[in-house]
Amino acid sequence: MSDVITRFLQEKPYILADGATGTNLFSMGLQTGDAPEFWNADFPEKVVSHYQSFIDAGSDLVLTNTFGGNRYRLQLHNGQDRVTELNEKAAQLLRATADKADRTVLVAGDIGPTGEIFEPAGTLSHEAAADAFAEQAQALANGGADLIWIETLSSLEEAKAAFAGAKTTGLPIIFTMSIDTNGRTMMGVTAADIINLAVDMVPELVACGSNCGVGAAELIAAMVNMKNACENTAQKPALVAKANCGIPEWVDGKIVYNGTPELMGNYAKLALDSGVQIIGGCCGTTPEHIRTMKAALDQHQAGQMPTIESIVGTLGEVSAGAQSQLLGDMSVAGGSVSGAAPRSRRRRSRKSGS
Repeated sequence: MSDVITRFLQEKPYILADGATGTNLFSMGLQTGDAPEFWNADFPEKVVSHYQSFIDAGSDLVLTNTFGGNRYRLQLHNGQDRVTELNEKAAQLLRATADKADRTVLVAGDIGPTGEIFEPAGTLSHEAAADAFAEQAQALANGGADLIWIETLSSLEEAKAAFAGAKTTGLPIIFTMSIDTNGRTMMGVTAADIINLAVDMVPELVACGSNCGVGAAELIAAMVNMKNACENTAQKPALVAKANCGIPEWVDGKIVYNGTPELMGNYAKLALDSGVQIIGGCCGTTPEHIRTMKAALDQHQAGQMPTIESIVGTLGEVSAGAQSQLLGDMSVAGGSVSGAAPRSRRRRSRKSGS
C-alpha cells in the first residue's frame, strides 16, 4: 500500500487538492453531453494541460479525468467496453505529469457514482456495483494512481459498494458525499452518518468528507458537523472538503459559478479552522481559485471552530437542516438561518458540468 497520503497527512498542515475538472475541460472545448473520459484517448494533450494547470496553481493532489469512468456511466455513450482503456490512460497521463513536478504531487484515481438506484428501491445490487467499481479502480491503480478517490455519492449503499470495489486494489481510499439538501445528501445521509460509516472502513480508508453540494457555506457547516461527530469515535479518519465555487447562476445561456477567488480563500481558511486536512474545490473552481486558496492557507493559522454566525457572515446562508445538526436538533426539516428562504436544490445526472 502506498503510504504517501498517510505521510502527507502526518507531516503537512493541510493538503491542497485541485478544483473542477469539467470547468477546465469546457473552457478547452468540451461540449455539453460529451463524455470527458473520451478525451483521455482523443485529446490527451488537453487533459495533460488541465492536470498541469492545477499543479502549477499549487495543488498537492490532483484527480484523474475519470469521474464518469464506470461501466454504467460510460454505457450512456456506448463506451462500457472502454473502462480499462480510458481509466488507465487518465491515470498514466496524470502520473507522468505529476512526476515532472518539482515536488511530490499525489495522483488520485477519481471514481464517481453509477447513476443507478440500488436495491430494494432500484435494480442495482451491491455485488454488481462493487464489481463495476473494482473494474474501474483496478484500471486506475494499473495506470499509476497513488490512491482511490470516491466522490459525489448520495447513498450509504453506494458508498459501501464503491469502498468494496476500491479495496481490491490495496491502495488507500478517500470518499466524499454530496450534502445538498438541508444538511443531508439527496438520499438523506447526514454528516454524522458519513462519519459512522467511515470509521468501519479504517485503515483502508484514510479520509472522508463532503464535496459538491450547494456552496461553500453549507459545506463548511457539514464539516463542522463531521468534526463534532468524530469526537465520539475511536477511529478518526482525516476530513476532506471540496466545495463548489459559490452558487451556480444562469448567465448568457450557460451556467456560471459566482464564487470569487476571495470567497474561496475565505472558505479554505474556515475549512482549516474546522479541522479539515484535505481542502480543494469542486464545480466552478479554477486554477485561479486554487492559487488564491493556497495563498490564504499559507498565511493562516488555524483558529477556533467556526460557528453558524461566522460561517454565514463570511460565506453566506446555511440551511436550517445543517444548523439543526450542529445544535443537535434533528427535528428541523427545512428553511435557512437569518430568515432567508432556502435556495432551490438541483441534481445533475453527472458532474462533468462542474
